[in-house]
Amino acid sequence: MTSSVSVEPTEHSARRLGQARLAVSVLFLTNGAMFANILPHYPAIKDGLDLSNAAFGVSVAAFPLGAITAGLASGALVRRFRSSRVATVGTWFIGLSILLAGIAPSWAVLTVTLFLAGAMDAITDVAQNSHGLRVQRLYKRSILNSFHAVWSIGAVLGGLMGATAAGLEIPRGLHLAVSFVLFSALTLTCYRFLLPGAEPAEPEDEARDAAAPVARRASLVTVGILAALVAIGIAGALVEDAGSTWAAVYLTDALGATPTVAGLGFVALVGLQFVGRLFGDRLVDRFGQRAVAQTGGALAAVGMGTALLFPSIPLTILGFGLAGLGVATIIPAAMHSADELPGLRRGTGLTVISWLLRLGFLLSPPIVGAIADASSLRVGLIVVPLAGILALLASPVLPKRVRGLPS
Repeated sequence: MTSSVSVEPTEHSARRLGQARLAVSVLFLTNGAMFANILPHYPAIKDGLDLSNAAFGVSVAAFPLGAITAGLASGALVRRFRSSRVATVGTWFIGLSILLAGIAPSWAVLTVTLFLAGAMDAITDVAQNSHGLRVQRLYKRSILNSFHAVWSIGAVLGGLMGATAAGLEIPRGLHLAVSFVLFSALTLTCYRFLLPGAEPAEPEDEARDAAAPVARRASLVTVGILAALVAIGIAGALVEDAGSTWAAVYLTDALGATPTVAGLGFVALVGLQFVGRLFGDRLVDRFGQRAVAQTGGALAAVGMGTALLFPSIPLTILGFGLAGLGVATIIPAAMHSADELPGLRRGTGLTVISWLLRLGFLLSPPIVGAIADASSLRVGLIVVPLAGILALLASPVLPKRVRGLPS
């Protein structure tokens, strides 16, 4: 009997594969840029709606709550409609939701639209990473960090666009509408260069099924490793959320920065995160995922910890930047390791970790906001150095060397 399940072709022309890699990079670019465009507007949105730190934190937490709510549907959607289609359409809905959040007339509308944006982002995130791993397996070498590096470029681009618009007092609705149209059109243009066909079956699946009794005996170990990988992902999420949610607010309210300068906290974080991801594949190949994660966790803890101990605008921007550099490779490392866990089908670990790491984005904003209302935002931002320590403590589950890609 002939199987009806698609199998990935083993040969593609270098030109076609290069086009697919570029197209996936565009997906990551637009995903980073769309959400980042609204971040420098957060102080104005918070003040315009007269929100407390706690209320604003709850609204921002709606984004990861939406992601957690929708996240487990990602795998089924990718299998049903293809990762290329899900990632492209999901990007459009993210942009539309962000536009509506930017012009929200009330706390309730802001919260609902950020919830929808988060739901779409979770689905898009799994789809674009799934397609990126599909391209990586054809390349037969690690390229996943390069995709995440391009996400950081998009986030820097979006952050600079938002900071410039805020500084020039361009209406939020106009700015976010232009961003939506621009990046949606870019995504649509590159859609035809993504890999064709349905999601392929993995050659390892039959072997994994045959090894099911052994896998069941090892399930507790697998769950334990997956939990530690989730902790590493959450550590990265905590740092990224601190930059996206609170950097501009902290620099504006606590340190008196102008709107344009305040936007540089997030830009520094994702900018140095990009640098770390740009060289991440080579560093991991040379030193191993574990050593790179340990060094990064220590750098995030020391960098942001120093900035909080000695508060100033330049040192705070530098502190956010060092935190971004420190966690640059840990989320891709956690995703790759989860996707390679023995006893799990390809994509299962990736879906689970992509879903659960959103807990960091969910819990961080209201917790930091509540601490800020009770004490100060400076105290609340201690979550950043603590996240670096968490990554350091959980890093032993990462391999010393990257597991070989399938040939």
